Amino acid sequence: MNFGLNIISVLPLAVVQVFGAILGLLAYLGSKQYRSLFKPQYEAVVNARKLPFKLWEAVRASGMLFSDSLWIWRNPKKALAITAVHNWNVVQDAMSEGKGMIILCPHLGGFEIIPRYLANHYPATIMYRPSRQEWLNEVVEAGRAFPNMHFVPTNLNGVRQMTRALSKGEAIAILPDQVPSGGDGIWAHFFERPAYTTTLPIRLANRHNTPAVMFTARRNSLGKGWTIDAKRLDPFSDDANIAVKELNTSIENAILVAPEQFIWSYNRYKHPAGAELPPSV
Repeated sequence: MNFGLNIISVLPLAVVQVFGAILGLLAYLGSKQYRSLFKPQYEAVVNARKLPFKLWEAVRASGMLFSDSLWIWRNPKKALAITAVHNWNVVQDAMSEGKGMIILCPHLGGFEIIPRYLANHYPATIMYRPSRQEWLNEVVEAGRAFPNMHFVPTNLNGVRQMTRALSKGEAIAILPDQVPSGGDGIWAHFFERPAYTTTLPIRLANRHNTPAVMFTARRNSLGKGWTIDAKRLDPFSDDANIAVKELNTSIENAILVAPEQFIWSYNRYKHPAGAELPPSV
């Protein structure tokens, strides 16, 4: 595995992205389960929002999302050099309030570049879900290591560390499109379907009126890096059932920046063990 990562580290980004696109195609064509998740989820959103149907572009981009991440891990300085940022003043204004900042970024494009760009300016504590495979955890943890970035697991200890980071006026990062564990979320519509949605960023934001900022990292043309955009969200409702709808709407808007670059193979609508049954409508 390390040998493969070392090869990736010396290849140009464009070559790595072509390789990723091929992997995306192979995964789609070779796995019925992958197709059964990917196509219906992508197609439903395209139809509901009356978007152009670009299935094969989305399939290729799904592989590029993986290859982008690997290349960014191995070449952070090169990756930062080809990253453009819009609305950086949004970040500066949020951090100037002294309450910290909640970074929200869905699995889209080169999302792994976002915390690295932030960490060049502010300390960032990032929540992640460890893999069940130990060898993969080692690869991910080694690849994600970067100065000023601190990773914490999705458990009570991780939440405590994130709370402490906010109390010091630092930034924290959460992937809001992941399905939380049973008991840690609320069902709310996500692209017109009930999806079990995390309440963690809402609770952290509402605790001390902490700024929440949604980020996207849209992939530019082949080998040309990424464009980060930042949008500060309005304060969440004190009603948790309304707040999760607000959160999902903000995630939807972020995905629609580049819908073909989202991770449509992820089962966003699964029913986690321990969660109440989803609503029937």
